[in-house]
Amino acid sequence: MSLITPDGGLLFWMVIIFGLVFFILAKYGFPVITSMVEKREAHINESLKIAQQAEDKMKDMVKEHSKMIQEAREEQTKILKEASAAKDNLIAQAKVQAADEAAKIISEAKTQIAAEKESAMRDIRRQVALLSVSVAEKVIRKDLDNSQTDFVDKMVDEMSDKMDVKNN
Repeated sequence: MSLITPDGGLLFWMVIIFGLVFFILAKYGFPVITSMVEKREAHINESLKIAQQAEDKMKDMVKEHSKMIQEAREEQTKILKEASAAKDNLIAQAKVQAADEAAKIISEAKTQIAAEKESAMRDIRRQVALLSVSVAEKVIRKDLDNSQTDFVDKMVDEMSDKMDVKNN
């Protein structure tokens, strides 16, 4: 017996056994296998549907995330601009206030200098007048007699009074 050239009896029994195995598989095996394949196919389709939904949600989340980042950047830019404007405003106000304060101090200093200058001038005039009177008195005393000295003293006193009135 050779497997390459089987004789008729062997061939007959092989066909009968194949038919019987095919009948048993067709009756009991194939329905179970096809139902399992159909369940697996349904499960795969459901998984693909869920994956597609998850992908769509991820795309929406990425868009929303990008939108939130853009809004945050815009808000950051707005806050930085407001802070810069506030800084510039404070600097400008400080400059104006400093200029006003400087002008006030300069004005007060000029007023004080003018008052001190006027006071010094009055003192100098008073001292010059007193020295002039002193010198004149000494010169005149030598040359004048007592009656004339009284007259000169009277004149000097009058001049002194006039100078005091002018200076005040």
